[in-house]
Amino acid sequence: MQVIVLASQKGGAGKTTLSRHLAVEAERVGEGPVALIDADPQGGLARWWNRRAAETPIFVSSTLEALPENIERLRKAGFRHVFLDTPPQATALIRDVVRLADLVVIPARPSPDDLDALGATIDIVEGEGKPLVFVINSATRKARLTGQAAIVLSQHGTVAPAIIHRSDTIPASGIAGQTVVEVDPKSSPAQEIAELWTYLSSRLSRGGRGTLSKPAKAARAKTARPA
Repeated sequence: MQVIVLASQKGGAGKTTLSRHLAVEAERVGEGPVALIDADPQGGLARWWNRRAAETPIFVSSTLEALPENIERLRKAGFRHVFLDTPPQATALIRDVVRLADLVVIPARPSPDDLDALGATIDIVEGEGKPLVFVINSATRKARLTGQAAIVLSQHGTVAPAIIHRSDTIPASGIAGQTVVEVDPKSSPAQEIAELWTYLSSRLSRGGRGTLSKPAKAARAKTARPA
């Protein structure tokens, strides 16, 4: 079983939205059974799931402290993937969550504020020796800032080649407990989600390669941000 943790100290980075979209996509392409765990007290993932008519992916409500036990139960039950949404914090509890991960996905909007807020999350992932992948989320198409953000992020770890661009259809799909892939499978946002999961699934099958390197750690000591 693979545990994918969505983590970021920055609120609004897209952890909850990506959690549900990736979980549904994994089920759609036959890589289930899949479980979602909402460890964020704000409960955004839980509210989405309660609006959902489909029976999959399943949902597990859990405190941060109870995660190891709940994950072990899912493992014994034969689940293939678990997506874990976390609160926007960088605390000892988040460190404990990251310790359970096979892959940590860090969404980041291409803005100086978002990039500046990544340091604490990166430090936690690096401290636990876990593989990570940055996902550029809510990007503006053809914007120079998106490319600059990718360059900055690449100094600290692996950046997913699939970029999720800003689209009203992504949040709108959540109104009925769905995802954009279910609402409009041929749309550009749906294609981006599909490409992102294909990439992440490939990384997981290779053991999640993508941990921080020593040069990346050194680069973080410099103040690097997009112009």
